[in-house]
This record gives sequence, C-alpha cells and structure tokens, in this order.
Amino acid sequence: MHIVDMFNKLAGKVARSAGSLGAFIVALAVIVVWGATGPLFQFNDTWQLVINTGTTIVTFLMVFLIQHTQNVDSAALQIKLDELIRASKEANNELLNLEELDDARLEEIRRRYEALAETAAAAQAKKSRCMPNDQTPASR
Repeated sequence: MHIVDMFNKLAGKVARSAGSLGAFIVALAVIVVWGATGPLFQFNDTWQLVINTGTTIVTFLMVFLIQHTQNVDSAALQIKLDELIRASKEANNELLNLEELDDARLEEIRRRYEALAETAAAAQAKKSRCMPNDQTPASR
C-alpha cells in the first residue's frame, strides 16, 4: 500500500473518530485525571507542562489531519456539483470551474446572478399583483 493511501485512510479514520462521543469522553477523562493528580504533584510547573504539551501536540496534528479530510470532502463535493451542472442541458457550463477563477471574475458572476435573482423576484411580485392568491386559470 502506498504511503499516500495509508495517510488518506488514517486521516479519514482519525477525523471521523475525533468527532465522536467516545473521543470526547476520552479527552474529558484525561482532563479529569490530570486535574485530580494536581494535589499529588502540588500543581507544579511540570504538572502543568504535561497537559499543555500534550494538548498542543494533539491539536497541531489534528489540524493537518482534519484539513486533509476537509480538502478531500470538498474536492469530492465539487466533482459531484460539476457533474450536475454538466448534465443539465440549460446549465451555464462556465460555472464548472468557479473555484479556479480570480476574485474579480467571481464577483462579476455573483453580481450577474444577484441581478437575475432580483429580476425573478420582481417578476414574481408583478405576477402576484396581477393574480392575487396565486390562482392561475388552470387552478380555477
């Protein structure tokens, strides 16, 4: 098995388990045990350093594992959305690569869709004024 494949599996498993009730209970138990041992060690600097070092190391590693998992999930979701856009006859295929566009082009497209939404809302409002209670001839 390739190292990248092993990392992908490990990252996925760790990310799923880190968000579980079991992981929370283990973390809570570690804190309770650490707190309970405070009097034994007279709350000294080494006692505090143990929890600070441990939590820092775990947090540091978890950031990378969770970010990796988020990247994989985002890429998979993007591919699924791209396929839906591609498969829709009337879809704007320009939207297939939005994540690759620069900020100025994204803002331009966002403004275009905002204008379309405003036009649709105005048309709906006009229709509502012309046909109260949304009764079309077919529904009478």
